[in-house]
Amino acid sequence: MSKALSLVFSAVFAGLFAVSAHAATLSAADPSTPVRAVASEMQRISASVPPAERQAAVRQVLRQNFDAAWMARTALGAHWDSASAPQRERFVAALETSEAKAYTERLAMLGGMVLTVDRVTSRPDGSWTVDSSAGQNGGFPVKLAWEVRDGGQGPRIVDVRVGGVSLFATRQSEFKSVIRKSNGSIEPLVEAMEARAR
Repeated sequence: MSKALSLVFSAVFAGLFAVSAHAATLSAADPSTPVRAVASEMQRISASVPPAERQAAVRQVLRQNFDAAWMARTALGAHWDSASAPQRERFVAALETSEAKAYTERLAMLGGMVLTVDRVTSRPDGSWTVDSSAGQNGGFPVKLAWEVRDGGQGPRIVDVRVGGVSLFATRQSEFKSVIRKSNGSIEPLVEAMEARAR
């Protein structure tokens, strides 16, 4: 993932400090609920959580609103099936922690941003696309498309496209590259993710 794209991705998640919506009342099953929840919680963390405690708080937000297990399983593809149960658990945990660390480190760099949910579209596979815009007042908005699925725990985010670029696909490409260079072994990738999470 390019440094610029990574910064945009992190800014999107960690800098959504205000939320405007078309609907005033949301049901528990509304696919836009996790998107709005991320924005609201990031605002709370930035405003009231001590810096030393922010990474743990951000990780909790990701755990509650993202389907990390689905993302890890799908990103690894056939390699997920060949991984041992401990490797899978370590990989999911490292993925959560490394992402939380990345977002937390950029909180201080970010200004207030406004997230507007534009529309929610059902997809043939049962998932939804939540289209939104994020930006500072008076600034040029960034278009975001969130893929949301319900795997039995309620709607959860599994991908975000920033300006049409899938962050999930980018991450998946990175994982496959590491595994390919390791002759098909998943362990070096798990170890690299754990090191990134420290």
